[in-house]
Amino acid sequence: MNRKLVTVAIALLAALCATQAMASHCRNTGSYDKWLEAFKKDAIAQGISPRVIAEAAPSMTFDPVIIKRDHGQAVFSQTFLQFSDRMTGGGRIPNGQAMIRRHADLFARVEKQYGVPAAVLAAFWGLESDFGASFGKFKILSANATLAYDCRRSDFFRAHLMDTLRIIQRGDQRVDDLNGDWAGEFGGMQFTASDYFKNAVDYDGDGRRDLIRSIPDTIASAANFLNSLGWQRGQPWLQEVTVPRDMAWDQADLNIQHPRSQWVAWGVKAAHGSLPPDTLPASMILPMGRFGPAFLAYPNFKAFLGWNSAYVYATTVAYYATRIAGAPVVNHDGAKTVVVLTAPQIMDLQRLLIKAGDDSVGEVDGKVGSGTRAAIKKAQMKLGLPADSYPSLELIARLRSTQP
Repeated sequence: MNRKLVTVAIALLAALCATQAMASHCRNTGSYDKWLEAFKKDAIAQGISPRVIAEAAPSMTFDPVIIKRDHGQAVFSQTFLQFSDRMTGGGRIPNGQAMIRRHADLFARVEKQYGVPAAVLAAFWGLESDFGASFGKFKILSANATLAYDCRRSDFFRAHLMDTLRIIQRGDQRVDDLNGDWAGEFGGMQFTASDYFKNAVDYDGDGRRDLIRSIPDTIASAANFLNSLGWQRGQPWLQEVTVPRDMAWDQADLNIQHPRSQWVAWGVKAAHGSLPPDTLPASMILPMGRFGPAFLAYPNFKAFLGWNSAYVYATTVAYYATRIAGAPVVNHDGAKTVVVLTAPQIMDLQRLLIKAGDDSVGEVDGKVGSGTRAAIKKAQMKLGLPADSYPSLELIARLRSTQP
């Protein structure tokens, strides 16, 4: 999946064939114990002390449950509105606002230093760990060691395992405190070990970078991380807009930016508040196609995608942050007519796109990622359909009719 794996139950079960295809990409053949001994030697060669290795070794166990979870991840089949309604509902918005009031001085100091607004930090805190209430119960050393041994993404998790040991050696955390998500994220912001090692800061001045127990360290580290992802002080991140029916839909693309004045000239209006006709660059995103909600995504939106490249998740966190900051609920009216394709239908579409000669789709996995969206847009433009990059039964039918 992507850099950060969502730590809440947000997906419906995928088609069995998608799960089997995912699991069949590789097979582990070597002994885990032999692999672990070789890793320990490499860790020592990279500067990890024998003492830290000895402390961590009892927790670096192989866990088949983690392999099963990783190979059998459910395909994300919820729409933006289904996911965002669920994840921002209940007490999430008032709780986020309450946390900002409770820690007002901290959020103010962090924003002054890093330029990241309280609402953005509270949104990540709320969705990642429910404001520190839910960290996960898996042993991080076991999770990272298991996934580093597994053939599917070994290099990715090997780096995280090495950085977990560096976090222990630096004195930030003890072995017994490293519990979190099955995919190796932990702490209030559910950082991977590598993001933790690179971006965590000691904001309470106790000599440790503690993103498990210290709220100041947690909030400031999230701001530092967003800074590293290109956050721009004083700039917006996401704004709901209304779009005319005769919009040039092919311009709605994260990779295309226009000044706000151009969007205004095309008839785009703010759903709430104002949309100044100035030079601030913005992309239009349509998470559910031209009939669903529409947003202008500003350069800061890229930081949300850098934190988690899952399109629906990143859009939801950004939207959640606007809600905490006082924006009204997003318009649901148009989306009532949107037909949501199932995972098998998406896989069918992906195969048709590949058969049509588009290699940007990537894996046939039932997920509408950036590659599949790009391929959909190209196919829509070629077939004379509104190029909103959203999968539809009409597109499937048109592609099938053009292929032998």
